Amino acid sequence: MRLLFLIAVMVSVTLAHPHPTLLSPEMVDFINKANTTWTAGQNFHNVDISYVKSLCGTILNGPKLPQVVHNVESLQLPDTFDPRQQWPNCPTIQQIRDQGSCGSCWAFGAAEAISDRLCIQTSGKISLEISAEDLLSCCDDCGFGCSGGFPSAAWEYWTKTGLVTGGLYDSKVGCRPYTIPPCEHHVNGTRPPCQGEGDTPKCLQQCIDGYSLSYPKDKHIGRRSYSVPSQQEQIMTELYKNGPVEAAFSVYEDFLQYKTGVYQHVTGDMLGGHAIKLLGWGEENGTPYWLAANSWNSDWGDKGFFKIKRGNDECGIESEVVAGIPLS
Repeated sequence: MRLLFLIAVMVSVTLAHPHPTLLSPEMVDFINKANTTWTAGQNFHNVDISYVKSLCGTILNGPKLPQVVHNVESLQLPDTFDPRQQWPNCPTIQQIRDQGSCGSCWAFGAAEAISDRLCIQTSGKISLEISAEDLLSCCDDCGFGCSGGFPSAAWEYWTKTGLVTGGLYDSKVGCRPYTIPPCEHHVNGTRPPCQGEGDTPKCLQQCIDGYSLSYPKDKHIGRRSYSVPSQQEQIMTELYKNGPVEAAFSVYEDFLQYKTGVYQHVTGDMLGGHAIKLLGWGEENGTPYWLAANSWNSDWGDKGFFKIKRGNDECGIESEVVAGIPLS
């Protein structure tokens, strides 16, 4: 019995503290040999650990918004829901952005979901990209810019102050496009290599040259912002009725290597908090999942998207969901 006990302890220690190092091919092999619900692969090549940690720019367990509780009894929710198919005339739902060398995920998750919700509420009549730059650089109460922020504060800022439009880096789209260049954090390619965390852009309350509206006239304001209870039926109802939301969760080392399937934590240490856009849900090979869009460019993961296990608060994905309704 004592021998069996010692073997069990050794196995549990090995599983809790495996040897593969961060971003190594050994870690990819370790995950894939575990034969879990997802497949790993090399997403990051020759990047500094400080850069990877800087991407996780969400401060978890921050200020809370008031909850909105849905009546879930009256709604028959489908087994699978993908808003890209539900609202095909809203192109931002399919968009993957790139936060560059900046811990601005908290601003991206909000700007992306707000863009989608504006389009959904107007049945596709208003389709525009809300500026992550405006939120990142001008919201003083949101946290520390590129050094991290609070998703709930981002949505509150939208309801109090409003946000202008702004597309991807160098897109010339909208009033304030993103000014931090995308960098080559995944594969050897044309973009410059990623360094550690960059400086937060200045809060310039003016639109780029040639844009048709003034900064104050371009503001889009939220009617209200709120948190969604952590029960999966509440989150599903919110997604189904109003569109994508922002969710925050804990990023572990293995998440960086995600390629396909339904992610659940297998190995590695916690790196920090991260915010993403949560879109929909489904089931894959018997495993329930949430569908999410990351902001690490389209060559990370599954063309920029990922699935994460649903229903057990995997890595905290269900415990910090925030959303809001646009001013009509």
